Amino acid sequence: MNVGGPVDNPVSVSLAEIHRLPSHEQITQHVCVQGSSGVAKWKDISMATLLELVVPKPDAKWVVFYSLAEGSDGGIYYDAHPIEQMHHHLVMLAYDMNDAPLTYGHGVPPPLRNENQLGFKQVKWIGGIEFVDAFAEIGGGHGGYIEDHEFFGYRQSI
Repeated sequence: MNVGGPVDNPVSVSLAEIHRLPSHEQITQHVCVQGSSGVAKWKDISMATLLELVVPKPDAKWVVFYSLAEGSDGGIYYDAHPIEQMHHHLVMLAYDMNDAPLTYGHGVPPPLRNENQLGFKQVKWIGGIEFVDAFAEIGGGHGGYIEDHEFFGYRQSI
């Protein structure tokens, strides 16, 4: 996974390195915009820990998560999240679910879990993370693949 953009210490982090970082566990409910939900126990690296490693520059206001997967209309799936949400204890890159390693279907490499956002904002199969001051030049400029192709705002917080 590559972590870049305006950071003082750009890094490339392997899954093995992520597993060696401090982790925490939590039980949370996933809420889907289509009405389904589920509860799971997650083990993860918090985004706050990752921010300590990469030290985003002060002008970074957004964190863009890029998936290794394509969106349904083609092009790389991505989503932008406000950087201030990355310090919340419920925002993480998950690697275990219900005391077992995540499967490909659940998003390995580590998916984003931002429990301050609805399900469509959770990016699976993360291949890169970028810290930016604005997202107008990324994708269609609306802050995420779904926002570029459908009408949802980037302010769809729970």
